[in-house]
Formats: sequence, structure tokens, C-alpha cells
Amino acid sequence: MIKDITIGQYYNGNSVLHRLDARMKIILTVAFIVSIFICKNFWSLGLMVLFTLQTVIISRVPLKMVLKSIKPIAIIVLFTSVINIFYIKGGTPLIDGRYIDITTNGVFTALFMALRIVCLVVVSSMLTYTTTPTMLTDAIEKLLSPLKIFKIPVSTLAMMMTLALRFIPTLVDEIDRITNAQKARGANLDDGNFIERIKALVPIIVPLFVSSIRRAIELADAMDCRCYTGGPGRTRMKQMKFCLRDFIALIFIVLFIAGIVLLNYYFGAVLVK
Repeated sequence: MIKDITIGQYYNGNSVLHRLDARMKIILTVAFIVSIFICKNFWSLGLMVLFTLQTVIISRVPLKMVLKSIKPIAIIVLFTSVINIFYIKGGTPLIDGRYIDITTNGVFTALFMALRIVCLVVVSSMLTYTTTPTMLTDAIEKLLSPLKIFKIPVSTLAMMMTLALRFIPTLVDEIDRITNAQKARGANLDDGNFIERIKALVPIIVPLFVSSIRRAIELADAMDCRCYTGGPGRTRMKQMKFCLRDFIALIFIVLFIAGIVLLNYYFGAVLVK
């Protein structure tokens, strides 16, 4: 499952989503996340699912790569669904036992929350799939530039956030390499009870921390050797500017949110409040 994590990876392409301004993509992603939490019924949820599918199609990112971004959260989705099934009451009883009480509202709410999480992960992954780390850093720095009046090091903060995303695939590869090395030395990482498996992770976690610290030091030294300072005076090879397609995308997301609000108004909060 570790190898299936694709968060932070960039997929090289030339789709409309790739050509959007990085700042606009961040704004649209935040707007979509807000829209997820204002969905109150299956009509608005259906609109959200259609928007997610349309985003995947427009991005031209392989479906296999998108599914890999969902696979690591399967346990979270399953756990959330089970909790909702057993603890949400109301509706028509499906199982009315002494210790187990499952209703239609519980099942529908579990499905509702699962789709919410999946859509959130897929659309958020589109941001890193279609934006290079350099453009993402510049976009975050531009969007946070008003914070400079409060003496906040925006350029450093943007670089830290982008490096954190960029090194997720690197750390995943490092975990896989360390795991294979420990298995080659005879380490048993797959058998035993829960406590034994937790203890078996120690030979993986310790080398991972050491390797991560070493990589961080090497990266800092490389940036110092290249006289990288960031902040004022830093020039960029590619200048960001808003185009017509960016404003069209903004209008589209505004209409999308307006549609969700209208569906919530006409059909009400059927399941999730």
C-alpha cells in the first residue's frame, strides 16, 4: 500500500488543467473543499461527484494514478462508514437487534460521507498532479504575500510547504527500500499480532528518520552552495499571469457552488447536517 501513495507527484501533461495559473488552481481547490462541506443532500452530492469526474477527465491524468490516490485512504473511508452505520439513527430500521441497530439513515449517511472523502482526495490530488513544485511554491508565495506586512517569512513558508509535498514520494520510495533491506536480513514484518507488528516497525522508522535528516541537511547545503535565499530580489524564469481560461474556470466554480446552494435550499438537509 505504501507504494500506491501518489500524493505530491506531478504528472507531465498539456491539458487545460495543466495550463491554468497555479494561483487559480489553489483558489479553485479551496473553493471545492468548501463546497464539499456545504453539501446537504444527495442532489448536491451528485453534482459534486459529476464535477469531480469532469475534473479527472479534463486533467487527462491516467485513471490508474487517480485510483492509487484513493487506495491509501480506504481504511479511513471504511472506518468512517462503519461508525456512521452504527451510530446514525432515524429512518427505516434495517436491523433492529439487542446490540446492533442499523437504519436507512445510517447507511445513506455512511455512503454520503464516503463519497465526500473520496471526492476531497481526488480533487486535492489534481492540484499536485497538474502543478510542478516550482509553480506551486511561487503560487503559494504570491497568495500569502499580504502576510508580509506582519513580518511573516512568506517565501520560506511557501518553500517548506512545497518541499513537504515534494518529498512524500521520495520518503515512500525510501520506506520501500528500507523494508526490502530489512526483509533481506531476515526481519519478519508481516506476521504476528498487532503489538508485534508495531514493534517490527522500529527497524524501519529509525533508519527512515536518519535518512530524512541526512536528506534535509544535503538539501540545505545544496541550496546554500547555489546561494539560494528566496524572498526579495529573487527572479523567476516563468512569470505567472491570469488568462481568459483562468477566469472561465473561476466562473465555472462559482456557478458550481451556486448550484449546490440552490439544491440545498430546494431539497433541504436530508441526511447530513
